Amino acid sequence: MGKRIADARTRTGMTQAGLAAAIGIDRSALAKIENGTRRVSALELARIAEATRERIEWFVLQVPEAIVSHRNMQDPGAESPVIDRIVETFAWNTEFLLKHDDRLRLESPGPLAKPGTNDEAERTAREARKLMGLGPSEPLLNIVEAVAKIGLFTLSRDLGPDAADAASVLLARGGVAVINGHLLVGRRRLALAHELGHYLFADEYTVDWRIAEKDDDNAWESRLDRFARAVLLPADGLTEAWHTARKDGDLRTTAVKVASKFRVDMSTLSRRLVETGVLGTHDAASVRSVRTTKADIIELNLVTRDELAATSLSLEYQQAVLRLYKQEVISPARATELLYDTLNEDDLPPLPPLPESAIWDFT
Repeated sequence: MGKRIADARTRTGMTQAGLAAAIGIDRSALAKIENGTRRVSALELARIAEATRERIEWFVLQVPEAIVSHRNMQDPGAESPVIDRIVETFAWNTEFLLKHDDRLRLESPGPLAKPGTNDEAERTAREARKLMGLGPSEPLLNIVEAVAKIGLFTLSRDLGPDAADAASVLLARGGVAVINGHLLVGRRRLALAHELGHYLFADEYTVDWRIAEKDDDNAWESRLDRFARAVLLPADGLTEAWHTARKDGDLRTTAVKVASKFRVDMSTLSRRLVETGVLGTHDAASVRSVRTTKADIIELNLVTRDELAATSLSLEYQQAVLRLYKQEVISPARATELLYDTLNEDDLPPLPPLPESAIWDFT
């Protein structure tokens, strides 16, 4: 418990003196609590939880084993402690739902072989698309629910411009991913596709500081980027869509149409056009500079959807929370907390009245 208190204090940027003052004890007493030589009272723990913005059970219950094992493999969160804290909490909440809701199923299809080359990254992307039930040329339109089908739950939160793009944890059953909702929609989708790779390849716990900003094609993260682009932009589908759109429009119009069809940003599209051999580097640079305008949306009759807008959650996760609430396993306050305040207590469904005989269950 002392170590967890120290971790929470450090993560919130507080000194021992600052936390001690906030909870009304001496700094030396807090130091003894953290090193395990002094007990902490229930009232002190409640004050520590409030000051560090953690739930009390986070300090007293064991962390899910999957999180422990993956965290021990490296030092996560050094560059983005905000997302580090959120992904742990989301993993904890998901484990809670899995434990208490027998209708919730979250199973991984099993790890895929890690790609050692870009060609293997392309192949594993095709495998991943098949697992999600997608055709070889079909756009991946609802990525949140597609990845949920194969056991990866998603939380999008606005973490600001300085936080990491994404983070993910492989759990004993399934996995979770947190996406920085501050990003534009194309970048959010790419970040989730990247985390899908970490999940399917049973990679260690990871915080991805910036997705698609690596130039070393031999690096593991770059192969994951290649995998992510191939998941969102299958080679056959992209080639067909590009040539069809190009017949009726100039380069800019073609880029706008194809980016909208596959719901990607122009940077991702331009890199993928080069990877698939559809365009050379000069034309691809022109594509990268294109920006879709409101006029484009109207004139080209484009369908827009703000996927992974903050705050949003996988549908199955939300349904599990509501089931537990209706069964009175959790309180209204706990339900809204598990839903990350996407609903307030007034939005929760009415509870069914209990029969008079239910009193004997309580007795």
